[in-house]
Amino acid sequence: MDFSSAADDLYGVPPAEFVETRKRLAQEAKSAGDAALAKRIGALRRPTLSAWAVNLLARSAADELTGLLDVGEEMRAAWGSGRGLGDLEQRRARLVGSLVRTAGELAADAGGALREQAVREVEDTLQAATVDAGVAEEVREGRLSQPRSHSGFVPAGFPMAPTDRKEHAKPEPEEKPAKQKVAGQKQPSEKKAEPAKSNVTRTSAARAKRAETLRKRAEEAEDKLAEREERADAAQREMQEASTKVGRLRHELERAIAERDAASRRADRAEQNRARAEEVARAARKAATEARRAAARDPHPGRPSSTAGRG
Repeated sequence: MDFSSAADDLYGVPPAEFVETRKRLAQEAKSAGDAALAKRIGALRRPTLSAWAVNLLARSAADELTGLLDVGEEMRAAWGSGRGLGDLEQRRARLVGSLVRTAGELAADAGGALREQAVREVEDTLQAATVDAGVAEEVREGRLSQPRSHSGFVPAGFPMAPTDRKEHAKPEPEEKPAKQKVAGQKQPSEKKAEPAKSNVTRTSAARAKRAETLRKRAEEAEDKLAEREERADAAQREMQEASTKVGRLRHELERAIAERDAASRRADRAEQNRARAEEVARAARKAATEARRAAARDPHPGRPSSTAGRG
């Protein structure tokens, strides 16, 4: 087992099974003598439901997902060269919609139906994959732990759209007659700063910083959630074990009660049989006594009867 195959297996299981599977894989690596691999596996983060659904697309809808990522690559190339997007936006919208539906179906089939928030996060992640090459690679790899998003339409690395700069450029002011310079008078600067570009850069940097802060907070929250879910799973297992033990003891108790009742019935029958046997024995003893008494009254054998010879 290597890290890549372990990660592929791990991020393919439902989030509810992630912690237990991670423990098992880390233990297998540790048992094999690879402590470093076990540590790397143990550090993998549990995916959210939406991230897991996107990972399912990488495994079960790879062709359709590749089609979307290819469209994203064409869009980024068009932005980089200043060309128009043509029908790329429409193609992207169709593919994103289809993949969101497919992700919902795959997740439901795997026992993790997506709610509205998770569906939006799947869509945001797919949109981000078309404008950010880094996100595209993460999505293609199928090991996301968190959903991804991208602020604005412009691809990462391009603060302003070339076509937007042309379409929305302000008209150049008409040239005014140059004023005569007056000695000692300070002339206004002829070269103006370019605030638009610097403002966009600062805004992009601020957004990136905020996104990174939010990402770290989300990861921390996810770690706490995973820890609490792990504790909840352990408590659930303990409860199930206790419930199983109670059930087993209850079954043993019911069986003991049944055996006791059966023994009681056998004892009752034995007592009835004993009473009948005693009655029979008493009757037999009485009959024997009467027979002895009758025998005692009868003449002894061979002794002539007192009435013999009379005629």
